[in-house]
Amino acid sequence: MKAAVLHHLGEIPRYEDIDEPLRLNDQQLLLTVRAASIKNIDKSLANGSHYDSYKNLPAIVGIDGVGILEDGKRVYAGGMSGMMADKALISKNRYIALPENIDDITAAALPNPGISAWLSLYYRASIRPGETVLINGATGVAGKIAVQLSKHFGAAKVIATGRNKKILETLPDLGADEIISLTQSDADLKKAFTTELIKNSFDIIIDYTWGHPAEIILDSLTGNDLFAETHRTRYVSVGAMAGPTIQFSSATLRSSAIEMYGSGGGSVSKEIMMKIPELLLELYQLAAAGKIKIETEVMRLKDIETAWTLIEAGKRIVMVP
Repeated sequence: MKAAVLHHLGEIPRYEDIDEPLRLNDQQLLLTVRAASIKNIDKSLANGSHYDSYKNLPAIVGIDGVGILEDGKRVYAGGMSGMMADKALISKNRYIALPENIDDITAAALPNPGISAWLSLYYRASIRPGETVLINGATGVAGKIAVQLSKHFGAAKVIATGRNKKILETLPDLGADEIISLTQSDADLKKAFTTELIKNSFDIIIDYTWGHPAEIILDSLTGNDLFAETHRTRYVSVGAMAGPTIQFSSATLRSSAIEMYGSGGGSVSKEIMMKIPELLLELYQLAAAGKIKIETEVMRLKDIETAWTLIEAGKRIVMVP
């Protein structure tokens, strides 16, 4: 069969022939793959920067995808073998039967960014109707979904930031009430945040950038009046596109009611993880109804070397046979 095969950590996967995976027991199912998306985690696993990077090479890349089981059922699943291939193995007990009204491309693209946005807003930030939400780094795939889910969960106001001017200007169509460019000077950026804070205190900040933009946001929250009513802000770090570390004054924590959280694999309870199939089905229904939109770029598996290095801002690249 054909597959995207990684031979050495840090290299680009190659499109080549490889043996079809063989079921070792009755707990494994053979899937004919129809679509698999390229995600940051796929690249991290392949370049060696992820803690769970490939140990046995060569290996087929791709952690999840959409396909057809031998009984004809169309499913989404994580792969026991790499999913960017004609065939893959999945667990008998770990797949989701897809609704008829969701297409293969959307079904392959939505899980990673959609679940990430849902967990950060609903479970980590505990969003409530009527709140004001700041999405920092909203021009990425997950950030765009976070804007839409914020409104779905009842946010009264959504403020979106980003560096990509073209994408930033489309975010009001997805539900953003205000947009702020991260390309302006530090002084102007802080002024923009302060202006919004005067209008509405931030109830929730979902941060996909971390790094210097986070420092400016936190600085804008510093210095609450001692006799003013305390306003609780839940700050959730989801990504680190602008850098893995920040510096900020202890005065920020002492002069404001900031609660800081992280949203990732190690921050979510087993009970919540058990609900992910249910959440994913709800995401699929929202997408099928046009209430959640995700932009995709479809490419053939034979073009994996081009697709792997392609940067499509705000879009998810999905590989098909």
